[in-house]
Amino acid sequence: MDLNNLLQEFTNLQDLTSSFSLLDVTLWLTLSFILTSLIWLLYMKTHKWTSYTQSYVHTLVLMWMIITIIMLIVWSNIARAFSLVWALSIIRFRNAVKETRDVGFIFFAMAIGMAMWTKFYLLWIIATAVISTAILIMFKFNWYAKPVTSQVLKIQLDNNKDFEHLFDDLFVKYTFASELISIDSVRWWALTEVVYTINVNPNINKVNFISDIKKLNDNQKVSLITWYNSTDL
Repeated sequence: MDLNNLLQEFTNLQDLTSSFSLLDVTLWLTLSFILTSLIWLLYMKTHKWTSYTQSYVHTLVLMWMIITIIMLIVWSNIARAFSLVWALSIIRFRNAVKETRDVGFIFFAMAIGMAMWTKFYLLWIIATAVISTAILIMFKFNWYAKPVTSQVLKIQLDNNKDFEHLFDDLFVKYTFASELISIDSVRWWALTEVVYTINVNPNINKVNFISDIKKLNDNQKVSLITWYNSTDL
């Protein structure tokens, strides 16, 4: 098929969204958004690890709605299903994706493109409107953001230091809770690095906290990571 025939085929505005109505599309996408939001609210409330990111949860909500669009497109046509497999196979990430939401927007654009070129015009318009609204709602109201209570503390010290209870008194003084999560060798095994998650008392002076730690680790490097909820560690 040459370009002229392809354009004529595309401009023939016969909407193929006849198997479902405006109400059906809006209802399915809205229910998808609501149900996914509830599931990932549960995920946020029960997440205990240090690598929680709001962006990841937003992406999962977005992806479920996108899957709803794709399933509507391929529902009754096996050829479209194979076309989807081909479309997915051409996506390659040569560089690491630093922002999780970028992946969601890539698939969002792909799903809307599929709806447009397969003549699901009603689905194309409604899906763009509903998903864009969902993204704006999550962004505007800052959904799934966790308050920054837990922080990551990295302390380097000499290999001969017994760190098991070395910082216990400081943690009682400056934090509400602490937990050792990692022990590693650094600087070509010259030093030991211990990593804690801590719930810092908001009323403390963090400069004094770090200064007191340095007195115990012989002035070696100390790092306090405060915004790890927003980025991947």
